[in-house]
Amino acid sequence: MQVMEHTKCLIIGSGPAGYTAAIYASRANLAPIEYCGLQPGGQLTQTTEVENFPGYPQGVDGNQMMMDLREQAERFGTELRDGSITKVDFSKTPYRLWDEEGREIEADTVIIATGASAKYLGLDDERKYNGQGVSACATCDGFFYRKKTVAVVGGGDTACEDALYLSQLAKKVYLIVRKPYLRASKVMQERVMNTDNIKILFEHNTLGLFGENGVEGAHLVKRKGENDEQTVDIAIDGFFLAIGHKPNTELFAPWLDTDEVGYLKKTDGTPRTKLPGIFVAGDCADPTYRQAITAAGTGCQAAIEAERYLLAKEG
Repeated sequence: MQVMEHTKCLIIGSGPAGYTAAIYASRANLAPIEYCGLQPGGQLTQTTEVENFPGYPQGVDGNQMMMDLREQAERFGTELRDGSITKVDFSKTPYRLWDEEGREIEADTVIIATGASAKYLGLDDERKYNGQGVSACATCDGFFYRKKTVAVVGGGDTACEDALYLSQLAKKVYLIVRKPYLRASKVMQERVMNTDNIKILFEHNTLGLFGENGVEGAHLVKRKGENDEQTVDIAIDGFFLAIGHKPNTELFAPWLDTDEVGYLKKTDGTPRTKLPGIFVAGDCADPTYRQAITAAGTGCQAAIEAERYLLAKEG
């Protein structure tokens, strides 16, 4: 029979939020245990170059940046574990959690930093060209497409925001919309329609991408399933997904409040949740910004809150 472990602080997730929380928690002598998940380093490990994180004037490879953060957390005493937490019991404190090997851990505080996953269309070419023209973050990667031609997939506010952002950098932006209308708010629709270098392709679906050393174009179908259905090819250098993100929060939804999409809700603008000693950080609780720097900031906040919570309990 396995002996139950005990920790003052358990961190779930290992992107900028999880690693930063670990750095702060370990420096506060909380001796945190961090479960790094199925994708250690999070979404940034799928990005080639990160140019907008302060302190890297020449940019930095996403994987390298996450390795740097990991080393820093380890240096201060974080116990890093590969693998995932698969079951939780938040009914009473200390909280109980189980990993995929069935190991049971009792935790005084828990920091949830499980991130969010970008939704993809499900095309093989999305994986094939990942990091070679396919992106799910216009703010992260738009700079690489200055004076080039790009496409954005989606018809909501996010897609319109991405198209407008890219229109300031790229020569031309196609907005590929499945429906015959935009779902975005009226003001966003008007902005997109009044931007000269954005061309909206209504009733178009993406069939695939093509290119030798990266994306060079997209195969589309117009009015799929209708009598006048036709296939169309467009020449593009970049293909941006803007059809939403799915927060990785299913495990915690029975215990914590979420919005309609699944993002964990914070209390009073802090990383606190409705349960004492459980804190959230990064993209799993951020439907708005979803940047490495904001995730890192909330990781810092969550660890400080955890430390204060434990001090108040001891006092």
